[in-house]
Amino acid sequence: MSAGDRLDRKRRSERKGRRAEWLAALALMLKGYRIAALRYRTPVGEIDIVARKRDLVAFVEVKARRDLAAGVDAVSYPAQRRIAAAGELFISRQKDSARLSWRHDVIVVSPWKWPKHLEDAF
Repeated sequence: MSAGDRLDRKRRSERKGRRAEWLAALALMLKGYRIAALRYRTPVGEIDIVARKRDLVAFVEVKARRDLAAGVDAVSYPAQRRIAAAGELFISRQKDSARLSWRHDVIVVSPWKWPKHLEDAF
């Protein structure tokens, strides 16, 4: 595979991921969540979506995969640790952090299916 082919594949994958994040954010909004951040980056990690519903903050990892099992399996333990660390940093920066509760969710976006939201996935 040439360098150009690898770059094209990376760009397609990036577009696919961004579309999946957009669709996941839409699904969350339809469930009553407010999107607090997309692609929230910190020195310790990145969170695809930070969503809030009243005093609950959901740190959401989005995976575009063919099926639910592949999406869940794609969230490795090191990735979970990075997301959790970034989430703690996000919470610490909130003015109302003392009253917030939070969880870590996974949304799997599969072709031609509505996104599957797994609450408190890890």
